[in-house]
Amino acid sequence: MQSIDRVQLESCARQIADAGRELGALGWTPATSSNFSMRLDAGHAAVTISGRDKGRLDIDDIMVVDLEGRAVGTDARPSAETALHTQLYRRFPGAGAVLHTHSRTQTVASRLFAGRGVIRLEGWELQKAIAGTTTHESVLDVPVFPNAQDMSVLVRAVDAWLDAGKPLHGYLIDGHGIYTWGRDMPETRRHLEAFEFLLGCELDLLRLRGESGLQRPF
Repeated sequence: MQSIDRVQLESCARQIADAGRELGALGWTPATSSNFSMRLDAGHAAVTISGRDKGRLDIDDIMVVDLEGRAVGTDARPSAETALHTQLYRRFPGAGAVLHTHSRTQTVASRLFAGRGVIRLEGWELQKAIAGTTTHESVLDVPVFPNAQDMSVLVRAVDAWLDAGKPLHGYLIDGHGIYTWGRDMPETRRHLEAFEFLLGCELDLLRLRGESGLQRPF
């Protein structure tokens, strides 16, 4: 088995802990919810230990898993949704970090758009904060997958979206929160903040327009 670079592990653990404290201060990680990770190498990731307060993380709250989600070198239990992190590292070789949060905006949007199964973002300048998006004239679809306690069900839903050839930069889970990723922690933080802002804008528009009937598909 490939040995773990301890210097790399400590660096990733500190970045995860720092992100957790900052996101916790924003109120995006209530009641020990959320989970964060970073790729260590081609076969391993650093991920938050299950049940830890994400707003008070230290490097000892981070553990190593292989890309099948199995703990490496510890008896600690990784976050319950680790399979969704490792899936992204397998599917996106360039992904270096994954953030999953439960802000009020994300959670409300996930419920409101669950019937459609997708939130279509178009015309917003801040779409350009998402890697690979160069114009506000683009269309950015954020799928909303049904929630499940069985992570394999969610893994299959994400795989089906990707196998259909649809672009994916982030996704919501109904009544849950958002997953997004990037080449490193700063890019992933940028994506998370951009999605939070864009989802908030969509919710504000619906309030101002007094729109309903969101169960209709596009």
